[in-house]
Amino acid sequence: MQRRHCIALGLALGIAGGSALAASPRGPVLVLVLGDSLSAEYGLARGKGWVSLLQQRLQAGKERLPVVNASVSGETTAGGRSRLPALLAQHKPSVLVLELGGNDALRGLALQSTQGNLQAMVKAAQEAGTKVLLVGMQVPPNYGSAYTQQFADLFAQLAAKEKLPLVPFLLSGIGDARDSEQWFQPDRIHPNAKAQPHMLENVWPRLKPLLK
Repeated sequence: MQRRHCIALGLALGIAGGSALAASPRGPVLVLVLGDSLSAEYGLARGKGWVSLLQQRLQAGKERLPVVNASVSGETTAGGRSRLPALLAQHKPSVLVLELGGNDALRGLALQSTQGNLQAMVKAAQEAGTKVLLVGMQVPPNYGSAYTQQFADLFAQLAAKEKLPLVPFLLSGIGDARDSEQWFQPDRIHPNAKAQPHMLENVWPRLKPLLK
């Protein structure tokens, strides 16, 4: 898999709009998504990203569960870690979908730092009574076989240690497909609208059990 098709690592700013509804501790299940450009609808029309599709699916259900998308293009695990406490206090989510780490790899940040930030976010969420779904990422082989494997293992190891459900690779079937070109925007980095339903289906089997 080529580098340009592996991870959406745009540095554009902006927050994808999600539901602004907040849940009380005894209110309905609320899903908070904390991610980077993969989850922030980068380069897409509003409402076409996988998080928006998730929101539409949950709103169409019997319980009409709310979703807050707090994803920011270019976000690192350090940035997510700094923002998460306020988000937990404001929205009181029942479930946190944690999709961060790709930009750490792009910037060549130490794996120990990425792992430490992810673990701190997991701990903060759990202490707030929030379930966590960890979303894994992969980097292309040209990063070096050792780094590539260690980066992928980072998510699996954290999920095992904290007993978290894990989406091994958000872009499975897209970024690692032989015909991956058709799933990406002209920049050859960010998944296009056609890819978004596939991304949701990669997440859904791990997320659904947490919504009960």
